[in-house]
Amino acid sequence: MGAVSIPDMWNTTTPSYDASSCSIDDFRNKVYSTAYSMFTVFGLVGNSFALVVLIKTYRQRTAFHIYMLNLAISDLLFICTLPLRVVYYVSKGNWYFGGFLCRISSYVFYVNLYCSIFILTAMSITRFLAIVFPVKNLKFVSIRRAKWACVGIWLFVTLTSSPFLMSGSYVDSKTNATKCFEPPPSEGKKKMVLILNYIAFIIGFILPFIVILVCYTMIIKTLLKNSMTKQQNSRKKAIRMIIIVMAVFFLSFMPYHIQRAIHLHTVSKNKDCNETLWEQKKVVITLALAASNCCFDPMLYFFSGENFRRRLSTLRKQSVSSMAQDNKRKKSGSSHDKSEIFPALEKQDSSES
Repeated sequence: MGAVSIPDMWNTTTPSYDASSCSIDDFRNKVYSTAYSMFTVFGLVGNSFALVVLIKTYRQRTAFHIYMLNLAISDLLFICTLPLRVVYYVSKGNWYFGGFLCRISSYVFYVNLYCSIFILTAMSITRFLAIVFPVKNLKFVSIRRAKWACVGIWLFVTLTSSPFLMSGSYVDSKTNATKCFEPPPSEGKKKMVLILNYIAFIIGFILPFIVILVCYTMIIKTLLKNSMTKQQNSRKKAIRMIIIVMAVFFLSFMPYHIQRAIHLHTVSKNKDCNETLWEQKKVVITLALAASNCCFDPMLYFFSGENFRRRLSTLRKQSVSSMAQDNKRKKSGSSHDKSEIFPALEKQDSSES
């Protein structure tokens, strides 16, 4: 495998020098296998926990609840494909899972990436309306509108990301290994990839980022004007959300989109080996950062979610109540069965009474 082993279909050109002497394969395999393993563990735990709480407390749903539920589902779908990537990079770039799963793994990455961006944008708009237009927002912010917004986001992202389903696995003629996320170099694909990059960069990143910046600027101005009001809870949630969402954009989304655009415009230029290696390593690092967004979202649920901690408290109380009812059922049973099966519990009950 050569130095141009950049994941998915964004790199489709080959430098003129001997690629075998200028390869980032070892660096790439170590970074991706380590990063994706960590994201699998932390993302699975955090998003699964959040999803359970959100489903259990669905009766208390709000517009924010709908957005967070869809965000958790998007993250978990992506996390399910990460073990396949880990095996691929641990195996030093050999794909064992067939062409279909290769296409799906690449496709799901971009679906999750842009679903996350658009859902975070929708959540920011909702918070903006709730704070800047607290009276008028009741007409615009509703559970029904949130559901339709999520349906629109899913349809738009899944359809516009469909070109990534075109790139499947293939057998490398040099190493005889089955490759995935690395389509064979083709000049015919270069123009299509550049067009896709422009669309994704402008519609999938720049426009949502501008909308979020405008929303948060207006939110901050409103909070500063109304600093003496009693809406401390709403203010704290807004500030926490601004910090977390901006951190996700600056740490996860922005480096990847900027570096991807730079790489696509400079990859065909003649460079020395060290310069090319550095460019390729930056693409690897920024793509790993983009994948890390699935670990940031649980922080958003807990710290700035719409009464997420109250939902957790409610769920805990329900669990305690259910355990109390189970104990009552056990106490109403046969004393003979209790003395044989639960002697320690019976002793504890008698001592407490």
